[in-house]
Amino acid sequence: QVRLVQSGGGSVQAGGSLRLSCAASGINFRLYNMSWYRQRAGTERELVATITGGGSATYTDSAKGRFTISRDNVWNTLKLQMNNLKPEDTAVYYCHTRARGSEFWGQGTLVTVSS
Repeated sequence: QVRLVQSGGGSVQAGGSLRLSCAASGINFRLYNMSWYRQRAGTERELVATITGGGSATYTDSAKGRFTISRDNVWNTLKLQMNNLKPEDTAVYYCHTRARGSEFWGQGTLVTVSS
């Protein structure tokens, strides 16, 4: 059974930093791309960043220069370091992977950034 269990997040003032983690089990973690998505109130879920099994990362424009996605293929964990947070980063963040023909999501973590 594939499980993605998230931790981290919380509330911070604008300009602050937070780190999200996602622990994966039930898959050969190093073989799969992993992503972070977020869903802001009243909007659709959107991609934030993706990292390949080999560690190559891509970011959407909103995340570039402020967020860093990383992974540890020994401990099967995915992280998202978020710096210089803005109120518009307030959202529920989800880790995601597509494996064995199916999509899997973490339970979601609320990040709140106050101005």
